[in-house]
Amino acid sequence: MDTILIPLLQVLSVALDLYKWAVIIWVVLSWLVAFNVVNSRNQFVSTIGRALDNIVEPALRRIRRYVPVFGTMDISAVVLFLIILLIQLVIGRLIVNLAS
Repeated sequence: MDTILIPLLQVLSVALDLYKWAVIIWVVLSWLVAFNVVNSRNQFVSTIGRALDNIVEPALRRIRRYVPVFGTMDISAVVLFLIILLIQLVIGRLIVNLAS
């Protein structure tokens, strides 16, 4: 059982790592668009933005139901990032416990 579960947990951890990077890139891109550093009418930028929106927004929408918006600051991405880190810590602990 452990021979299947440990690699599965490792793959899940890597997938969460990739999702974490998607959240970071989404936040940075949204800041760049908000401060007019990057033109959102550029086809490449809008394609990347839409792809990241499709990946990140469903999770953020669920978090926004419970986390209030502080003025113009939306901290749902920070909460999502912390949730991902917590899940990765739990997965790491499970891998260590299963391996020993």
